[in-house]
Amino acid sequence: MSLVPLGASDGRTAWTVEAPDGRAFAVFLVDGEHHVTDAACPHNKGPLVEGWLRDEGRTLVCPWHWFRYDLRTGDCHNLPRYRLGVHPVVERDGALCADVGEPTAAPSLAERLRAHARGED
Repeated sequence: MSLVPLGASDGRTAWTVEAPDGRAFAVFLVDGEHHVTDAACPHNKGPLVEGWLRDEGRTLVCPWHWFRYDLRTGDCHNLPRYRLGVHPVVERDGALCADVGEPTAAPSLAERLRAHARGED
């Protein structure tokens, strides 16, 4: 478990936070509830914090290519092969934090080439 403090909203509805290992996450405040996702769109790395919330805050739309993600599950409405990382929010010592898990190991060259061949890059 790796916890990243969300900090205060200071009137914002969307902002980014960073884990000590450098990973970035987008925080969205919807009707008093915090949602945390990976900061970059899985499709083409668009900055999701600059995206739009639609469908009463249930759908996050990437500002670059309009890919739409379920804010709660990470499911992509455009192409199911893309999945947005979503992270649970927990309270620790009175502060809200995202449980972002441990960083994943970088894929090997062979794994990257296979993904490229499948069109997943």
